[in-house]
Amino acid sequence: MNGISFSENRSLDVIGLGRICVDLNANETLRPMEETKTFTKYVGGSPANIAIGTSRLGLKTGFIGKVSDDQMGRFITTYLEDNQINTESIATDTSGAVTGLAFTEIKSPEDCSILMYRDNVADLNLNTSEVSEQYIMSSKSLLISGTALAKSPSREAVFLALEYARKHDVVVFFDLDYRPYTWQSEAETAVYYNLAAEKCDVIIGTREEFDMMEKLLKFEHADDRVTAEKWFSYNAKIVVIKHGAGGSIAYSNEGESYQGCTFKTKVLKTFGAGDSYASAFMYGLMEGYAIPAAMRLGSASASIVISKHSCSDAMPTIEEIEKFLETAEEIN
Repeated sequence: MNGISFSENRSLDVIGLGRICVDLNANETLRPMEETKTFTKYVGGSPANIAIGTSRLGLKTGFIGKVSDDQMGRFITTYLEDNQINTESIATDTSGAVTGLAFTEIKSPEDCSILMYRDNVADLNLNTSEVSEQYIMSSKSLLISGTALAKSPSREAVFLALEYARKHDVVVFFDLDYRPYTWQSEAETAVYYNLAAEKCDVIIGTREEFDMMEKLLKFEHADDRVTAEKWFSYNAKIVVIKHGAGGSIAYSNEGESYQGCTFKTKVLKTFGAGDSYASAFMYGLMEGYAIPAAMRLGSASASIVISKHSCSDAMPTIEEIEKFLETAEEIN
C-alpha cells in the first residue's frame, strides 16, 4: 500500500529518541514577549511531541531520552506515563544538567516565535550506554530528530540507535527539526544530518531544511524531485518535503509523487504543525494507509493543533481527526 514494511510481533510500534523539554506558551496572545506576563507549562520537544501524538492515536509508543533530576524532569516523565508512553529507557541526569525551556511568543497567528534555553540541557547528555539494543529491537520503528545530533554525547547515542535499528529491521523515521541556534555552523549541521539521513527509511522536512543539508554539497536550488532521488540512492523509501501553507509533497522510491492538501482552520499559532503532521503521517503508514491518505491524516492533525494553545496537549486522537475530516474544507 505505501512501500514500507514493518516487522510483526514487536511489543512497541514506535520509539522516539531525543529532545524532551518544557514548553512555556504565552497566555497573553497578540502581543510581544516583552509584554507577556503569564505562561502555561507543557511537555515539549519535537520527538516528544511526535511520540505523544502517536500514542494518542493508539500506537504503542516508547521513548529514549534523558531528563533532569528535579521537578521538571519528574513532570516530563509523569506526563509521558499518563499518556501511555513507555519510559523505561528515559534516563535521569546526575551531572546537574537542567531541562531545556522553550518560551513561545504569539504576536499574531502568522507571527509566532520561540525563545529557547538550551545551555547544559539534560537531553543532550544522553550517552551510548543508555541506548539499549534490546529496547530498539522490541519496536517496529524508531523516530529520530535533528536536534539530538547537535552535540556529543547525544550525537553518538543517535548513531548507535541507528545502527541497532538497521541491524534489527526497525523502520527509521527522520524528522529534520533543524534549530540553527543549537549548532556551531551550517557546515557542521549538514555533515551530521546527511550522515544520519543515509540510514533512514522515511525523511520528513521543510524545503528550507533540505536546502540547508544540500548547500554543503553545492546542490544549488535543487528541486524536490532531485532532493528525493538523492535519498532514494541510500535507504529512503519515502521523502516528504513541506512547503508551509502550500502543503507538502511526498515522493516514493517507486517513482510516484503525491501533493498533500491543507485545511481551513482557525489558526491560533503556527508552532506544533510539523510535529502533529509527522505523528499522524507515521500512524497512517503504520496502519497500512496509502501515502496520500496518510498525508491527509497528517494535514488534518496539523490543522487541529495550530488552532489550540498547546502542542503536546493538543495532539488529537484518531476519532478527533476523523470528526474534523467530516466537515473540513480543503484549501488546496
